[in-house]
Amino acid sequence: MSSKIDQAAIDHLFLSARSHNGWTDAPVSDAELHELYDIVKFGPTSANTQPARFVFVRTAEAKERLRPALSEGNLKSLAAPVIVLIGYALDFHEKIPQLFPHNPGFKDLFVNNPGIVEPHAFRNSALQGAYLILAARALGLDVGPMSGFDAGKVEAEFFPDGKTKVNFIAALGHGDESKLFDRLPRLAFDEAASIV
Repeated sequence: MSSKIDQAAIDHLFLSARSHNGWTDAPVSDAELHELYDIVKFGPTSANTQPARFVFVRTAEAKERLRPALSEGNLKSLAAPVIVLIGYALDFHEKIPQLFPHNPGFKDLFVNNPGIVEPHAFRNSALQGAYLILAARALGLDVGPMSGFDAGKVEAEFFPDGKTKVNFIAALGHGDESKLFDRLPRLAFDEAASIV
């Protein structure tokens, strides 16, 4: 893991990649979604807890269930072949004996300290959602992440048991380049970072 990936890969994943808001009719198959998840699951999370739960919304019926939760500006995402809900399981620690077998007792940290469950799950599911964006780009898919939605409506419709909350959502498919906005500016190093 000490070798640097080539510039073309860096360009593909970051420098040339864009957040899409328009979509072609090209489909995304079940096989592609399985391949995507099978990459995402290897991204690191704290103690390998993997709290993210993904719902791939693809059918017209499922998209209509999602529609009332989307902000007006994000309704255009319904044209994407798939919208993925990146949620986080509040009972993720029940799987610690399976996922962190060299220290299965680590589960007790969360059982005995319920106040740390949701922050841990939210933080690590956000990481997993970021891995999903990069993995999708690596597989030739485009992504349009968004936070303009009513979380309560999403959770009531797609996570009704109350054990999973939504972190963010993302449209997924093949972007329509003609609908891209101009590239937006980024902060310079000295505006956003320091070395101490």
